Amino acid sequence: MRDSIIMLFTILSVLCNAQIIKTKRGIVSLDGVHVAKISNKSNVYTFMDLKETPMYTIEFVDKSIVDSVRDSYIRLNRVYNRDKVLELDYISPSAFSGDEKSAVYTCIKGLKIIDNKGINIKSLDELFKNVPKRKLDTKTKEAYTTRSKIDKMNITVNNVGEILSNGKPVGYFTNLPVSFGSDNTISEKTFVDIEIYDANSKYIGKYITTTKQLKTAGGKTFTIYKEMSGRASILKFPTYQAIAERMAIMDPNFIKIQEKVIVGEVTKDNAQK
Repeated sequence: MRDSIIMLFTILSVLCNAQIIKTKRGIVSLDGVHVAKISNKSNVYTFMDLKETPMYTIEFVDKSIVDSVRDSYIRLNRVYNRDKVLELDYISPSAFSGDEKSAVYTCIKGLKIIDNKGINIKSLDELFKNVPKRKLDTKTKEAYTTRSKIDKMNITVNNVGEILSNGKPVGYFTNLPVSFGSDNTISEKTFVDIEIYDANSKYIGKYITTTKQLKTAGGKTFTIYKEMSGRASILKFPTYQAIAERMAIMDPNFIKIQEKVIVGEVTKDNAQK
């Protein structure tokens, strides 16, 4: 009985202290009091005081990192001091909230730069002095690590199916369609798999068009693109560049060995020669 009473008072306390946040016709209200104004243009939300003086902007970013992993965050920038832009996590009042509600909710509940007196410039400036670290999950962190490796390789595919790393040939595709273009996505299902070889014509692996899977010569497999719904929807079919990039991660020797031979990295063997 005692535990039930304590729980009841706890719930009542939370309900009594809960803030009522509303946004209607560009006016942000907190517990029934107008505290700020907001406008939207091209996915950028501008927060203003009640006199409509712009104070800061919030832009929503949703980008693909690698394969099916995406990252969603906000960019926050002061109107009166644009020397620095912050990339921050945001929070939403519910899973079905739009960007505007999420922006307002984040400013009040998360960043605490809007209170019952309006936009708190002191808190806003303090935020830029002590920038909070983003809370990335393990999957997203690993995706950024993979993306960093891929970017350093600078992999491209030319119009004859040749794979290049930093402008140097490192491999090539075979079994390409007649209408092949380096920027094309692979949408056609064929009985003949698209194969990858290194610059020395050593078999590296293949892309199976019927299952959208990559398989290395060593037997590793990876489904490169998966369909997703909602905000994180992505392209159903991969590009040739995406396949080459993922194959380079699955088989590190594919690009690493070629870099030593073609780019001219000095090794003990080369030095002896």
